[in-house]
Amino acid sequence: MNPLYTVAQIREVERLAAAGQPAGMLMERAGRAAAAMALDLLPFATPLAQVLVLAGPGNNGGDAFEVAAHLANSGAQVSIVHLPPGGATAPERDRAFERARTSPAHFVDLAPEAIAAGAWNLVVDGLFGIGVQRPLDGMPGSLVDAVNALACPVLALDVPSGLDADTGCVVGPDGRAVNATHTVTFIGDKPGLHTCDGRDHAGDIMVADLALAPALFPPAAMHLNDPAFFARQARTRRHNSHKGSYGNVFVLGGAPGMAGAPVLAGRAALHAGAGRVYLCFAGEPLVVDAGQPELMCRAARDVDFTAGVTVAGPGLGGDAEAARLLASAVASHQPLLLDADALNLLAADPSLLAAVAQRGAPTLATPHPLEAARLLDTPVGTVQADRLAAARTLAGKLNACVVLKGSGTVIAAPDGRLVINPTGNAGLATAGTGDVLAGLAGALLAQGWPAWEAALAAVWLHGIAADMLVAEGAGPIGLTAGELIPTVRVALNRLVAQQRDPAETPHSR
Repeated sequence: MNPLYTVAQIREVERLAAAGQPAGMLMERAGRAAAAMALDLLPFATPLAQVLVLAGPGNNGGDAFEVAAHLANSGAQVSIVHLPPGGATAPERDRAFERARTSPAHFVDLAPEAIAAGAWNLVVDGLFGIGVQRPLDGMPGSLVDAVNALACPVLALDVPSGLDADTGCVVGPDGRAVNATHTVTFIGDKPGLHTCDGRDHAGDIMVADLALAPALFPPAAMHLNDPAFFARQARTRRHNSHKGSYGNVFVLGGAPGMAGAPVLAGRAALHAGAGRVYLCFAGEPLVVDAGQPELMCRAARDVDFTAGVTVAGPGLGGDAEAARLLASAVASHQPLLLDADALNLLAADPSLLAAVAQRGAPTLATPHPLEAARLLDTPVGTVQADRLAAARTLAGKLNACVVLKGSGTVIAAPDGRLVINPTGNAGLATAGTGDVLAGLAGALLAQGWPAWEAALAAVWLHGIAADMLVAEGAGPIGLTAGELIPTVRVALNRLVAQQRDPAETPHSR
């Protein structure tokens, strides 16, 4: 289900597949698959369509030649800008070049400024594929800038040129990458299309497996998140149940001046189905949450954290009393979620961090990149340069399921499993959404969900709620964290309903 493969794995699959195929077969299949997608993106009157194909010096350029020949033979007006190789090329690329040269397509020598001024219906990016290792500058960089200035659809072949297929980073500190509206990726899906800069550059993604035998593929250690991984935990509630059936959540936070964070987390936990939710304030507790009076407000020093799941960190602060309270929660034998200030306290106290790693009860941590960097004692740029590696390392260090938040949130298990979440949008880039996520995950833990499934479901539901709100016009600009909470409830109930009736859909975009 939704496997993701590294560049090295794709290369090996390609090598094994090529050994049993006629020379050039994979490139021809890639060209046909991409051309079919390109035709779907063109106006109805294909003979009038103006298509620009950018063909680079390597095999990605060979794929582009195949696409150009197919489109030209279908009647489109195809112009090819070719960046010639500096040395010998693969025979299959040479054959693809000849097919394009003898087709109705035209090889043209267009300056970047002429490209930017063109009336194109579609651009096909075949400059550089999964092998790009240095920033795109000079003429390649200028071509990318020209394409990015266009308003027409842009179809990237395999990956948008300039994007690292493994990490999702634009290659180089001053690099650039094609802003594709669509990407057709070959053989298998790549993690870099779904995290870091990938979401901004890849657009809509289609995987063309080139009809390769499943036996050629290695077992996947990475996947895209999907309800199939966690939906079995979304069970219909028994009529003969009560609030005690669905667990207690203690939200530990709320230092002076930071009461809003635990309130958001607590409201999210309540709306996600926890039976009872306690707001445990490190500072003076609220008398009541007037907007959600079902929440029970307590002084954290008076709470027994062994009586339920603790969501530790929202607005907790960083003083000695906060550290003492956190240590009490860590010592419990109940599931524990660590967020925000709790993570910063761990980073500052090796003994507390070691206590977390030695816990026997389930632990879930939800850092943003800066919090992850503190825990790993590394610059935040290092975390973002390889989000998958950072999440996997941190999961091992904490002996916890880790949710590394950001574009394409990464969920990592201590055993090395990795999942990238595809839901969510820029509306989540606002204060308090992390508190909502923490409360949601805590509620699932309180209802008996295993930590791994709780992490996957919480991140997916959190993101789909934002997607639902944007589809309704409530964002992404100006979307607030509190607005997510009732929509998360809707998405969760739809997920449960879908388990009863597979004809139902778990969400609505």
